[in-house]
Amino acid sequence: MIGRLAGRIDMRGPDHVLIDVRGVGYIVFVSDRTLAALPRAGEAAALYTDLIVREDLLQLYGFPTLVEKEWFRLLTSVQGVGAKGALAILGALGADGLSRAIALGDQTSVKAAKGIGPKTAQRIVLELKDKAPAVMAMGGTAPASPADDDAVIEPVPVTPAAKATPPRTSGAAQAEALSALANLGYSPSEAATAVAQAAGDSPDAETPALIRLALKALAPKDTA
Repeated sequence: MIGRLAGRIDMRGPDHVLIDVRGVGYIVFVSDRTLAALPRAGEAAALYTDLIVREDLLQLYGFPTLVEKEWFRLLTSVQGVGAKGALAILGALGADGLSRAIALGDQTSVKAAKGIGPKTAQRIVLELKDKAPAVMAMGGTAPASPADDDAVIEPVPVTPAAKATPPRTSGAAQAEALSALANLGYSPSEAATAVAQAAGDSPDAETPALIRLALKALAPKDTA
């Protein structure tokens, strides 16, 4: 199994890149969001990868973080969601956005991805909601980066298209907030829903603020 590639981008296609890893070229399919964030041809890059094997096909799919790779694996486990659909969802929402959408049961956000209908979006949310806390707790949002001996050329900054994406609460902060709520006795589903809501309301919140917002969301509502 090929789990990570680090080398130099030889070519960029509309939905894939060709990465030269010490003389061997690998075609890696990526989401629109990932493609926009990758450097130009000739620059160093690294991606976590998932290899899909079929009778007549071997295809590599690439992701900037381990959390995104895990969401891809979970999405493709849902009936009716193939690799192309999973990439479309990740391209539309990103790993953090998908985590929040699944935890909150937000079918509308999932449905916004190209090629994903309402029934499929509903199935995704229902089947994966219980798995959202574990993925959010991974905290593996650090991007894959070339090792010193892989980087023949210094990487260039993220492209303007990628910079235009609003900053979001870090996966590490969400993981720490989930852990704190679990220590306070909240169930994984309760904690995930509250943290997702807090991260959506305050995208730049660090761990302490995220915990406070999540606790506020979990507080009993006064019905009087």
